[in-house]
Amino acid sequence: MMIRAVAALLFILIPVTVLGQGRIKITGNVRDGDGNPLELVIVQVKNTLIGAMTDDKGAYSLSMAPGDSVTLVFSCLGYNKAERIIPKATQDMRLNVQMNYTALQLGEVSVTAIRKQTSTLESVDAEKIRLLPDPAGGSIESLVVTFAGVTSSNELSSQYSVRGGSYDENIVYVNGIEVFRPLLIRSGQQEGLSFTNPDLTESVNFSAGGFEARYGDKMSSVLDIAYKKPEKLEGSASLSLLGANAYVGSSTGKFTQVTGLRYKTGRSLLSSMDTDAEYDPNFVDLQTYMTYAFTPKWEANFLGNMSLNNYKFIPHSRETSFGTTQNIKNLQVVFDGGHERDRFETFFGAFTLKHKPNEHTEVGIQASAFTSKEEEGYDIGGEYLLRGGDDAIDESDASRELLLGRYHEHARNRLRSNIANIGHYGTARMQNHTLKWGVQAQLEKITDRINEWEKRDSAGYSLPHTGTDVSLIANLFSNNELESTRFSAYLQDVFKFRIEQGLFTLTAGVRGSYWSYNKEFLFSPRASLGFIPALNQDLTFRFATGLYYQSPFYKELRMTTEDAFGNSVIELNKDIKSQRSIHFIVGGDYTFRVIDRNFKLSADAYYKKLDDLIPYTVDNVKVRYYGENCAKGYAMGLDMKFFGEFVPGTDSWISLSLMKSEQTIRDEVTVPMPNDHAYNLSLFFQDYFPGYKRAKLNLKGVLSGGMPFTAPRQGYEMGYYKMPAYKRVDLGFSYQLAGGVDDIMDRGILRHLKNVWLGVDIFNLFDMKNVSSYFWITDVDGYQHAIPNYLTGRQLNFRIIADF
Repeated sequence: MMIRAVAALLFILIPVTVLGQGRIKITGNVRDGDGNPLELVIVQVKNTLIGAMTDDKGAYSLSMAPGDSVTLVFSCLGYNKAERIIPKATQDMRLNVQMNYTALQLGEVSVTAIRKQTSTLESVDAEKIRLLPDPAGGSIESLVVTFAGVTSSNELSSQYSVRGGSYDENIVYVNGIEVFRPLLIRSGQQEGLSFTNPDLTESVNFSAGGFEARYGDKMSSVLDIAYKKPEKLEGSASLSLLGANAYVGSSTGKFTQVTGLRYKTGRSLLSSMDTDAEYDPNFVDLQTYMTYAFTPKWEANFLGNMSLNNYKFIPHSRETSFGTTQNIKNLQVVFDGGHERDRFETFFGAFTLKHKPNEHTEVGIQASAFTSKEEEGYDIGGEYLLRGGDDAIDESDASRELLLGRYHEHARNRLRSNIANIGHYGTARMQNHTLKWGVQAQLEKITDRINEWEKRDSAGYSLPHTGTDVSLIANLFSNNELESTRFSAYLQDVFKFRIEQGLFTLTAGVRGSYWSYNKEFLFSPRASLGFIPALNQDLTFRFATGLYYQSPFYKELRMTTEDAFGNSVIELNKDIKSQRSIHFIVGGDYTFRVIDRNFKLSADAYYKKLDDLIPYTVDNVKVRYYGENCAKGYAMGLDMKFFGEFVPGTDSWISLSLMKSEQTIRDEVTVPMPNDHAYNLSLFFQDYFPGYKRAKLNLKGVLSGGMPFTAPRQGYEMGYYKMPAYKRVDLGFSYQLAGGVDDIMDRGILRHLKNVWLGVDIFNLFDMKNVSSYFWITDVDGYQHAIPNYLTGRQLNFRIIADF
């Protein structure tokens, strides 16, 4: 009886046990080279239909029959395929995998924009941007201006316009902290170096609109940059005709630091301009980023910057020919020994203390301070002669003289700004949600002293000519101080969910702010939705909308009035309000492979409704505002980008933007926005000699429609003109003299180096005559003539780079 009972029990248990051992479960996580979780990775048992896909945490789970040897294949677009062999798959197990980016190089920039983009943020993982031919001396912005929707028409400046917006509508973050730039800059020659140091940069995120609530109150774009934390000793030094750069990074257990020093002089580049002068620009920038981990859960970091920009200019003579083939004109100017001396000093420091109570939560406190001391002074005068006709340059033909006169420009401008803020931020992940929040208080103090005037005479008559008085043609005075406080807060959630049709990513949040100066409270809701269809994961669709305000900072407040003596005086408008923009953006990507190469085609259509605008004019890079909310308008367009491996092992892209933007000023006249370029075509292309990757080529080209412009001290409602199109191609050749496993790297000092690069750049390859602004002269009848101020011509640059 007992035997039969045991036999019956075994008869029942054995099938159950066998059935339980019929399937095993394999789980794990997939991460990228930076340790971030990867979603949408296909995990498949090789040569079978058994597979799974990772979720937004990078986790996967699949079940299969046990076997002696099983191979799992991990594949994701933009990453190298990974295979893992399990010798004996007989029981449940956990397998974690790291996937490396496909080798995508821009010089030494790893571009990850090929990854799935479900929001309006486009990502670029940048280790070093240094093989790009850049007349500005090397900057992140030199790469950003080749993105769709971004335009720049001055190679000497790092400022850019996004979808018709002004330069002041773009916000820049470094390590989560907003950075500022000097306010008195009026030309690219004065500007110096961009704040962001490419040598220190780890990653870049850029959005041309429809960005998240965690980013501040600007109407056009956000550039979010993170500096790197070295894992070992590293560094680099470079030298060129434009200046020199060096940086060193190190890690010693709990402490990491990366420090960079940059020096720029554009003396050789400026010598290609029309004005024969003594150019003496000297720009120095020192930055450091330090981190210290007290414990695995507590960390402090510090970001510091010191920038000293000096620009000296002593003009001697100028000759500019312009016009058409049927009507050539020529301007000759002889200067009388005047000069310009500008000095811009900025200091910035930021401290962050962050705490990670668990792997899903991070909270922190941030504090920063920025101070700027800006001085601009010039006394420049001279005699000018304008000649016209086909033989205008023939000095013997006196009948061709159109205008003879003198002018004198004077300025003594001073500006001091001090900005301090403190805030709290936090991030928490809960299942499919990622919550982010933050609050901040900011104190601002600005002191402004402007004293500038201009005198002209024509044919011996001072202008404006009254017959009795000697008058100035223009003057401007300011004696203002501003002290104010701003408060801001945001809350947003990123929610990812799957349905049978595919994966959705919903980002929604609100932002509120208050400014004590005009006692204005702003409420800004923003949302975006991304969708990856299950039927075709090579497609990505996205939609974004939101209410974006641009609270006036300082320049927007300045309103020019006239005193009892006819002088132009700047007053601060206490009734000023924030400008408002409502964004509607719809777009998508299509990623595909051709001949084992990655490609992506992107397109975004947008419409921005603009209200309470503060109109402005643009002269070179100087933006002068009306100082009042007296306009409304819109901007609409289509941005397209084709990105991929046009040459195996390298990446290139071509961007095309079509746009139209208009504003109606005082409900009277409708005119184009100042940065309405109509079209913009940009190209970045990289190549190397077949079979010899030591020799590389980098090419950057831009073709951008001309901007509208006006006569000095006149608004667009009084009439405007159109600049010619901006056309420029910069070409760079680089040769890896030594690196890697070369025998030469084992000799002498070279054994301490990783790579040595030699390069030559040809700036403005086709010697195009591009216009940045106009020099205006006036005849005795008050008629004004616009003389183009041409930018730099063709120029060679030589450079050497050494890494260790």
